[in-house]
Amino acid sequence: MNLLIRTIAHCLLILMAGAALAQTAVPRQDHNVLRQGIEKFLSTQATGLPGQVNISVGAIDPRLNLASCPAPEAFLPNGSKAWGRTTVGMRCSAPTPWKIFVAATVSVQGEYVAAAVPLAQGHVIQSGDLTKIKGDLTLLPAGIITDPAQAMGYTVLRSLALGSPLRNDVLRGQKVVQQGQSVRVVSSGPGFKVSTEGKALSNATAGQAAQARTSNGQVVSGIAKMGGIIEMVY
Repeated sequence: MNLLIRTIAHCLLILMAGAALAQTAVPRQDHNVLRQGIEKFLSTQATGLPGQVNISVGAIDPRLNLASCPAPEAFLPNGSKAWGRTTVGMRCSAPTPWKIFVAATVSVQGEYVAAAVPLAQGHVIQSGDLTKIKGDLTLLPAGIITDPAQAMGYTVLRSLALGSPLRNDVLRGQKVVQQGQSVRVVSSGPGFKVSTEGKALSNATAGQAAQARTSNGQVVSGIAKMGGIIEMVY
């Protein structure tokens, strides 16, 4: 009888100890809360991207046992950005510091400019040469053109097949200012706009920096514009 009583008492002590440990156990972090925080963070980072943004956050390893955090903070590690396949960090500073990294995908459905016809090297682009195609911009090479106006009048540096996306690095702007050419130097700012004649000191395509010497011998710098204009904005 005494042995039975001692056995029961021992079992009760074990159960009471387990209950006490359960009451003092550190609360664990809800992984769904972390994934929602990452999705919200990426949505903010993707504001202003040229298209419809879709975000997918990867699963967090269910074996990962993190202490509960009142204010987990999402961040982009060095080299990561809210574009295409990426990695997002999530960290906690207190009461128990920890840091994890989660895979995510940011896709951007939008329109980009492509060749409507085969374009030969040296061809100067006209309106009928281009079309717009809808797709995931994050899967395309860097420097994709999304506005046809950005390519009008530019020269193709290498041949492009039908449907090829247009990129900035395959186009060269036409020269709008040539060295020795007479140009009009336009200076403008709040409440004023003046112009004078000058001679171009360098070649420049539209939007490039160019220099000119004015009639009084002053050398000025500005942005080359169509029609032999060098513009200085103050």
